Amino acid sequence: MAVFEVTILGSSSATPAYNRNPSAQLLNINERYYLVDCGEATQNQLNRFRIRYSRIDHIFISHLHGDHYLGLVGLLSTMHLNGRKNPIHLFGPPELKEIIDLQLRVSETVLRYEVIFYATHTDHPAEIFSNNDISVETIILNHRIPTTGFIFREKPRKRKVNIEKVAEYKVPVDFVQLLKYGIDYTDKTGKRIPNEELTFDPPAPRVYAYCSDTLYTEHFISQIEGADLVYHESTFLHELLERARETLHTTALQAGQLAAKAKVDRLVIGHFSARYKELEPLLEEARSAFPNTFLAIEGEKFSIIAS
Repeated sequence: MAVFEVTILGSSSATPAYNRNPSAQLLNINERYYLVDCGEATQNQLNRFRIRYSRIDHIFISHLHGDHYLGLVGLLSTMHLNGRKNPIHLFGPPELKEIIDLQLRVSETVLRYEVIFYATHTDHPAEIFSNNDISVETIILNHRIPTTGFIFREKPRKRKVNIEKVAEYKVPVDFVQLLKYGIDYTDKTGKRIPNEELTFDPPAPRVYAYCSDTLYTEHFISQIEGADLVYHESTFLHELLERARETLHTTALQAGQLAAKAKVDRLVIGHFSARYKELEPLLEEARSAFPNTFLAIEGEKFSIIAS
């Protein structure tokens, strides 16, 4: 079965605290690795959880607050020192390229591989990447500086052949592949057999949404509606709602309310303030609005099983 899995690498906001590190996640989709945000110590976390970062070819940065990207240049440098040759495809705010170019220039580093940069923008959501497995689109968030989330959508898969029915109707072997594309079969007598009778529906495409730093907003609910798994920042408990508004962040209760309104399957909350040593109160608060909520504990894996 095709893999669709999220590994939490960092879940702290602003600063490391209580052995929690700044934001970073790794997606494994059909054994292709995608890194989402790259806070300080991300490469240490990749080592800790025995993830081969040489397999990362695509990196997505949500915004330019340090807890979301300060591990990036270090990771790129380590890949260089380890002899990487394959290009890295990097998606992030336009200024990120300037930051990387400056650091490489002043350190007189010429990478052994190419960094192919794609600027993200916050005027409207857009598809920024697509391959045979997935498409990735931005979510426009409301934070102190331009910020995007990302939605990873699995491409629809082919229909599954019903072997028993194919044998019953004596479908030629060279036609079987066409059945996977929804094509009806017409036998030698001219009788048309509907494709639905010869195949099974494919599994529904899986969807993961990463909602980085943002003031509570409902404007992207339609984008994430029905998603299998959503990560949403939950920096504060709701008793600090005014502080959340001042800093353009979200409370755990608000994250749960958003998940409920979007009718998602599962919610993962993270980006925890350093003021919280214990995270259970945040979990309980989010679950009061959306019971199927989980904490972004570093090293935890969240798999989406095809249905």
